[in-house]
Amino acid sequence: MVRGLYTAYTGMANQQKRLDTITNNLANATTTAYKREGITSRAFDDMLTYRAKDLQDAYYTKNIGTMSLGVKIGENYTDYSQGSIQETGNTYDIALEGNGFFSILFMDKSGVESIKYTRDGEFVADADGFLRTKDGDYVLGEGGLIQIPTNAAKVAIDEMGRIFADGQYIDTLAVTDFENYDYLEKYGENLLNAVDGATEIDSKAVVRQGYLESSNINVVSEMVEMITIARAYESNQKLITTIDSMLDKSVNRVGKV
Repeated sequence: MVRGLYTAYTGMANQQKRLDTITNNLANATTTAYKREGITSRAFDDMLTYRAKDLQDAYYTKNIGTMSLGVKIGENYTDYSQGSIQETGNTYDIALEGNGFFSILFMDKSGVESIKYTRDGEFVADADGFLRTKDGDYVLGEGGLIQIPTNAAKVAIDEMGRIFADGQYIDTLAVTDFENYDYLEKYGENLLNAVDGATEIDSKAVVRQGYLESSNINVVSEMVEMITIARAYESNQKLITTIDSMLDKSVNRVGKV
């Protein structure tokens, strides 16, 4: 029965972690190009018990049963599927249709620069004409920082990511893809960091000026999953209450006989 308490506890802890993940997804349902997070569960490896000090079969241990220690978190994962493309009409709103990420020159609070990646193409041009994210980080082109003339009357970005100001070529957006997304990890609100082992490949994404990619969160599906989790959590709570009641009777009633 004591093992049953632990098994129920692991189930509750697992459901709580899943609920936290879904809550974060729902909170970012309107975040530009946000990618849904998920979580897997798996059972503990079966634990085997053996006959101890049994001289009948020397040098050989026989299984006399299996025990399960409940469930635990398998791993977190990110769903990189395409979100819907919404038209905004803004000059520096850019969406990617297909696999790939914008390259961003990120500076942390210590002043250390590094390259991060994002699908969020809600960009702005600062007073000097440099293309930046809404958080102030520089957007990178194939030639480095992208600077657009401040007096340009018209800025056009074609499907290849080439930027033109009044017909004059400026630079091409640095759009990067990766061979295996398992080597990407989330950084901050909507950035990605490439970890050791990440292999860059050419992106075939189509660039859409005047559009933004929505998150790939399905609110209805997330809400249904949340209800399922709540019921599973409640079932584990009832199991703990039942086992506690049985232990109480065993100790305080049967033990007095």
